[in-house]
Amino acid sequence: MQLRTLIPLALTLVLVTGTAAQAADNPYERGPAPTVSSIEALRGPFAVSETSVSSLVGGFGGGTIYYPTSTTSGTFGAVAVSPGYTGTQSSISWLGPRLASQGFVVFTIDTNTIYDQPDSRASQLLAALDYLTQQSSVRSRIDATRLGVMGHSMGGGGTLRAASQRPTLQAAIPLTAWHTTKNWSSVRVPTLVVGAEDDSIAPVATHSEPFYTTLPSTLDKAYLELNNATHFAPNSNNTTIAKYSISWLKRFIDNDTRYEQFLCPAPGRSTLIEEYRDTCPHS
Repeated sequence: MQLRTLIPLALTLVLVTGTAAQAADNPYERGPAPTVSSIEALRGPFAVSETSVSSLVGGFGGGTIYYPTSTTSGTFGAVAVSPGYTGTQSSISWLGPRLASQGFVVFTIDTNTIYDQPDSRASQLLAALDYLTQQSSVRSRIDATRLGVMGHSMGGGGTLRAASQRPTLQAAIPLTAWHTTKNWSSVRVPTLVVGAEDDSIAPVATHSEPFYTTLPSTLDKAYLELNNATHFAPNSNNTTIAKYSISWLKRFIDNDTRYEQFLCPAPGRSTLIEEYRDTCPHS
């Protein structure tokens, strides 16, 4: 074989091998490289379908599963989301298609009763994840090793409890969380705590801030306080909550370091963010 033939062949091998190695570095990446506009968009790159789950299911009160319609990208990580005290899934339903369109299976649940306390909501979040991965009609689309939990108010308290009870979870996002337990040093799950400056139901001084500060300093954790926001900020489309939740879930459920740029260095104070603290992801 002549030298001029060997050189292009060698270059081709290097390029192909390099591309394969890069893909092998993280087989969980889903979707194109992110931008600020892509994580702030109302919808991501994946078309989304949904299916309802009856309230007769055991362990929680049913709900709605939102999932990427195409299976060409492989399986997806999954997230269960709980509403707060007296709330139903409709109060957090906006998160379903917004997160699912970024490449997740998202289960917005109803609780057994609207008065369930945080620890009960924790059990229901975990039951919902078990249902998703073992019984649901979309279970074949889910990677059962890549799961997370989210929740509002008492659902946020349930999120913290679920994270403490199941350390194999990949991400937790309590939204203006309420819980009588203030110390969460037992949590080993990467956690994004979202508080609201003007929250009079779960004031940040007695809820979100101590929740964050008692999480281990060695943990991947962040604290996002929404500027001029109330306890009910997570109940409607909120771009600030969405963009940092997407980045957190992508980074820790999908191990997608392309999203670290939105988390570290920490975003500064702005008209939308009163305060942001973090440990920066431990790559």
